[in-house]
Amino acid sequence: MTLSTALPAALPAAVPAAVPTAVPTTSAHRICPFCEACCGLELDLEQNKVVRIRGDTNDVFSHGFLCPKAIGLKDLHDDPDRLRTPLIKRNGVFEPATWDEAYAEIEKRLPPVIAAGGANAVATVLGNPVSHKMSLMLYFPRLAKALGTRNMYSASSVDQVPKMLSVGLMFGSWLSVPVPDIERCDFLLILGANPMVSNGSLWTVPDFRGKAKALRARGGQLVVVDPRRTETADVADAHHFIRPGADVFFLLGIAHALFDENLVRLGRLAEHTVGLEQVRAAVREYAPELVAARCGIDAATMRQLARSLANTPRAAIYGRIGTCTQQFGTLCSWLIDVINVLTGHLDEEGGAMFPKAAAFAANTRGAPGIGRGVATGRFRSRVSGAAEVSGELPVTCLAEEIDTPGPGQIRALIAIAANPVLSAPNGARLSKALDQLDFMVSLDIYLNETSRHADVILPGVSPLEDAHYDVSFTQFSHRNHARFSAPVLARAGDQPDEWQSMLRIAAIAKGLGAKADIDSLDDELLQEDVARAAGPAAPALLAALGSQRGAERMLDLALRSGPYGDQFGKNPDGLTLARLKAAPSGIDLGPMGSRIPEALRTPSGKIELAPQALLDDLARAAADLQAQAPDLVIVGRRQLRSNNSWMHNLPVLAKGAYRCTALVHPVDAGRLGLVDGAMAQIRNGERMIEVQVEISAQMMPGVVSLPHGWGHNLEGTQMRVASERPGVNLNALLDENLRDPLSGNAVLSGIAIRMQPVA
Repeated sequence: MTLSTALPAALPAAVPAAVPTAVPTTSAHRICPFCEACCGLELDLEQNKVVRIRGDTNDVFSHGFLCPKAIGLKDLHDDPDRLRTPLIKRNGVFEPATWDEAYAEIEKRLPPVIAAGGANAVATVLGNPVSHKMSLMLYFPRLAKALGTRNMYSASSVDQVPKMLSVGLMFGSWLSVPVPDIERCDFLLILGANPMVSNGSLWTVPDFRGKAKALRARGGQLVVVDPRRTETADVADAHHFIRPGADVFFLLGIAHALFDENLVRLGRLAEHTVGLEQVRAAVREYAPELVAARCGIDAATMRQLARSLANTPRAAIYGRIGTCTQQFGTLCSWLIDVINVLTGHLDEEGGAMFPKAAAFAANTRGAPGIGRGVATGRFRSRVSGAAEVSGELPVTCLAEEIDTPGPGQIRALIAIAANPVLSAPNGARLSKALDQLDFMVSLDIYLNETSRHADVILPGVSPLEDAHYDVSFTQFSHRNHARFSAPVLARAGDQPDEWQSMLRIAAIAKGLGAKADIDSLDDELLQEDVARAAGPAAPALLAALGSQRGAERMLDLALRSGPYGDQFGKNPDGLTLARLKAAPSGIDLGPMGSRIPEALRTPSGKIELAPQALLDDLARAAADLQAQAPDLVIVGRRQLRSNNSWMHNLPVLAKGAYRCTALVHPVDAGRLGLVDGAMAQIRNGERMIEVQVEISAQMMPGVVSLPHGWGHNLEGTQMRVASERPGVNLNALLDENLRDPLSGNAVLSGIAIRMQPVA
């Protein structure tokens, strides 16, 4: 008997099992938007979804490196809290709206504010994510010009304006920031920076760990000066604690030692530098032996560091947020570059060099080697009288400009990817002030601590749905390159480009209305720009850009007319946007090269080593030299998974150990009765927060560290992951009136505090 004949007649014939249909996988490239490292990513996609993120090994700049933040890009795109439709607040409640309804609401409410109070009745505030958005970077100036307001604010004045001011005065343009040529450097002194976490700041350097390891492997040295033994200090050859806020005295001591020990060697820069003797006279009274007690670093160490900088052929000193966010931020920023000049390491291989960006850099445009320089104080804030720097007023002035009555009072605000209620000092005052506005618009992807006050929220585009080029960060990159990210995923059909929203609001401000033809407006504005730059050649240049529109057209113009561009046919092998699009992993433009005098844009055509405003500010430092150091001060810190507040809502980045803790040295914990893991109060005058204590020998005795960007416990937000572990806001302790007087930058570090256990 066979098996087939044994089966009952009624049994149906066997049906072959279904073979699963393979889902096609495609790959795409993207520049990571989470920090200044701007790593190149390769993404695997299935059915318009990201299924895998990894470093792009072919990327000409990052070579496959990525940090844990990169995988959060999928969480960001998929986040159910991310806003995808405009919201209008009606009777105190946000309701979904169409784009036309949102623009109509802006048209209804913004022009009356301008009509009643003038252009300055409207303010703008920009947040850090703007720098990762090509559309916002390129089109905000269009909006600002249409508004005509002097009340412009940004996150720059909580962390970087001192550097912008010092390099502007010395080299002639706001973003001419010399960065360490780390791949050829043999001695690197890092002050108040933690590139192991940041991968550079105002210095775009992915895989700092790998580059630091290579530096040491070739016999070089890495030395870190910081009040905390940071992740960078852990991989360095030496680490020295420094009293917060006293960096200026450390730097003055090194500069003094260079003159005192005949170590000043300007080399070829001598003929391109003015002010050497003024600097010599200015630092004469700051011998290391006189400043050692104030900065907490002994004189012998300062002198040895000066010798190492001077005697190592390829060396540099680099400082960042810790040097900017203090009362002498501009002086510190200036002295860092002064020391690089004095030791012969500015604009030299292995020293601090000027990148040559492919597009948008002021130090590649116009006549080389000379320019108008920079000016500050062209106007001042209405209440505090704070000076304008780079067209902006200090963000710490925003609250008082809203809540102080009188002519010129701010009555409307346009916030663009900004969360100053968390990121600026005394957010409680700003939060109350925002509720007093007649009208507020937010362009944001989240309903957060700031956008909750808005009357209209226009949701931003997911980074995966948007085209991108690094407008800013190519100007700080340790190696010259150009990369373009095309959109990776399809967006909702009615979602406009962010440049279109910016132009739509600009059209409303100009009186053209919400239904204006913004393509025609875009053409008109670009024609004006090109006519100013190119004169009679403008029509031919515009025609060569073809049918492109918006931000991509502006990028193509900048690339083609830039230092590596095809010059509209004159250099056939040069850069164009089409060529960049054909190279998804980017185009390498080579290592940094010497650029002095070509990169200078000062009226003298020289490096201005001794700007008078900075020399004058030394009197303030001299008065502080004998000040008694407080028993306990607080500083901030950045963390790898939470560089900005909006990262706290991404599950892959939020998981793990609780990170919003106050690091306290064991000696301080003992004398104050603090217990590891227990709660403590921190007070600055009447301001008070409660924090979880983490006892750590990483800290310098007398210094407490609390991370930046937390405090997600305010009502009216929609960031569910962040609210589960809200943390506490360091900025709630800080005085918004305490600023570096030259730059207006907020003072966030070295603030005297009192600390005690929670009863």
